[in-house]
Amino acid sequence: MHGVRELTKLGQSIWLDSISRQLIDSGTLSHYINDVGITGLTSNPSILAHAIGHSDDYNAALARFEAQGVHDAEEMVYELAIVDLTDAATLLHDVWERTQGRDGFVSIEVPPEYANAVPETISWARRLRSRFDLENVLIKVPGTAAGTQAIRELIADGIGVNVTLLFGVKHYVAAATAFLDGLELRQRAGLSLDVPSVASVFVSRWDSAANPRLPDGLKQRAGLTVMQAIWAAHQQILATERCQQLCNGSDRMQRVLWASTSTKDPAYPDTFYVAALVAPGTVDTIPEATLLAFDDHGVPDSVLDDPLAESELMSARLEEAGLHLEQLADELQVNGAQSFTADWNELLDSVALKLKGAS
Repeated sequence: MHGVRELTKLGQSIWLDSISRQLIDSGTLSHYINDVGITGLTSNPSILAHAIGHSDDYNAALARFEAQGVHDAEEMVYELAIVDLTDAATLLHDVWERTQGRDGFVSIEVPPEYANAVPETISWARRLRSRFDLENVLIKVPGTAAGTQAIRELIADGIGVNVTLLFGVKHYVAAATAFLDGLELRQRAGLSLDVPSVASVFVSRWDSAANPRLPDGLKQRAGLTVMQAIWAAHQQILATERCQQLCNGSDRMQRVLWASTSTKDPAYPDTFYVAALVAPGTVDTIPEATLLAFDDHGVPDSVLDDPLAESELMSARLEEAGLHLEQLADELQVNGAQSFTADWNELLDSVALKLKGAS
């Protein structure tokens, strides 16, 4: 089978949720682009921690940076990530050109410790974007209350943003509104409204958190139910006069991106979320193992075309079972930010130890 190609035929973009030096040097990333059909790539603090902190692939580069006078662990991590992501963006640049700037992006995240700090997030985003000459780079900004304030300013600056750590409808609507606010500021200034953005909504963490709290008949239903509601909210925003005017229909609108789409519970198919979340214009960023599984045996079976009333009925059943969706969404966002911060700090400690061991 060629399951990924089937998804792209249905109008969905498939991005790889992974980055490492080995992935690039081995030719695997080129293979995924040219033969499997991925059209973008994402990274996050957890991915960088695994790539840099748990391999020797970066030791020579770390030693070289230190010899050049770079001694700060955070600065070194970003130097390594920027090299890898520049190489990945180069490999994907043909996709960006072919899709006229709609696809073919890589993403790099601001330090997660600033998830609730507006000026620091804006400053870091501008600094990171300035390190790339290629156009197909998005800066990842968490969709916290502070993050949405930063997103408005960054979009107004013309900086493409990947809004991360979105879980509930409220989070998604805030991110989409911040994007439109930024476009509106550009419109008033007479600037181009072609600023790329995606809204990354996390899926599987819903069920990891919800399943232990639910009876058997409702297990594994929370994630997809919330995603259906988010998709409906996206459609409602698209239909507004404001969005139609600013985004030329849907041409320039921030795209919905499904993130955290690997199946955590082995009782369910390894393609469970990817198969269910298929819709034209969306993006799905997929870990390597899930990507290969879907390409091998995945079959699209989308829930996004189901009537909204079915999602609303299931939401009511989940609430009746004691699962308060909006409250859990906020908990998941806080926990996600804390998890990324912990992985980031672990990575910085790992780099510092590597440097100490080399000295």
